[in-house]
Amino acid sequence: MALTAEDILKQLKNREFAPVYFLQGDEPYYIDLLSDYIEQHALNEMEKGFNQVVMYGKDTDVPTVLLQAKRYPMMSDRQVVIVKEAQNLPNLEADPEKDPAAKQLDAYLNNPLPSTILVFCHKHKSVDGRKRLGKLLGKKAVFLTTKKLYDNQVPAWITQFIKTKNLLATPQAVMMLAEFIGSDLSRLANEIEKLAINLKPGQTIDERMVQDNIGISKEYNIFELQNALVRQDILKANRILNYFESNPKDNPLIPNLVLLFSFFSKLMTLHLLPQITEQTVAKELGNRGFLAKEYLQALRAYPYWRVLQIIGFIHQADLQSKGIEGGAMSDAAILKELVFKMLHQVPVLQKAV
Repeated sequence: MALTAEDILKQLKNREFAPVYFLQGDEPYYIDLLSDYIEQHALNEMEKGFNQVVMYGKDTDVPTVLLQAKRYPMMSDRQVVIVKEAQNLPNLEADPEKDPAAKQLDAYLNNPLPSTILVFCHKHKSVDGRKRLGKLLGKKAVFLTTKKLYDNQVPAWITQFIKTKNLLATPQAVMMLAEFIGSDLSRLANEIEKLAINLKPGQTIDERMVQDNIGISKEYNIFELQNALVRQDILKANRILNYFESNPKDNPLIPNLVLLFSFFSKLMTLHLLPQITEQTVAKELGNRGFLAKEYLQALRAYPYWRVLQIIGFIHQADLQSKGIEGGAMSDAAILKELVFKMLHQVPVLQKAV
């Protein structure tokens, strides 16, 4: 049966356990969330010693997993068998007509031991639901496939996750978390948990808290550099670049390039809107109206042809960071050159475009 992660977690909290869970996909956060809950809560501490086994796909095989799953619990109503890194299990998707292990797995899935909770954690890849094993899992197991969030879905996820902590957040704080951390849900959850430790229910996470607790300098960070680029404030941009050069560990090049690429990619999308107004821009940004004015200013500062050129500059800077172009330039020198091009360079084909 196909359920959402939220559905499965609700069942687990109600102590409604299924004999087999197959948790797979590109987003490891939900796989870890559900398997950790089962590991921590399905058995009490006394029962775990004899009745809980954690295995790793690269160190075991299907017959060994099934041997553990077929055991009966000792002094408990159930036992738990968790297979982490199940994507490394040899011959997991083999043909049961040719592979005895695959045939054993099919037989167990069709008739699992009710007193066993067998959990497969199959990360970063998926069993094809249209093929034999996928179809069988869909019928006989709790079968979850997780997908990475798109960038425009991340702010809503952050807002909802913060609500589960009985907290609120300003739109600016949500934006900073989304832009600085990206779509890594595990890291986002961890950073929000750290923020929540010192807050009382009902309190609001603001941008100051994010700056103070997630290593973002208030005056010298990638967001302020982005603002300086939008306003074409050369003096402020150079001050931030000098700060980055003095604090390289806190300001690595690649994440900064990713954030700049994300910003200018959004500008390119906005330039293609049939009508560019504060309302249409806000809607395209995921109903984040507080960002619309900044993006409107950026659209005026950087016409479409200029945005395309800057995206090319960012790509070139990425190649330089890998040593493919530019020789042995330092990260600071690469970023300084990039910002200079963003603020100063005029393309030869401006009139033709």
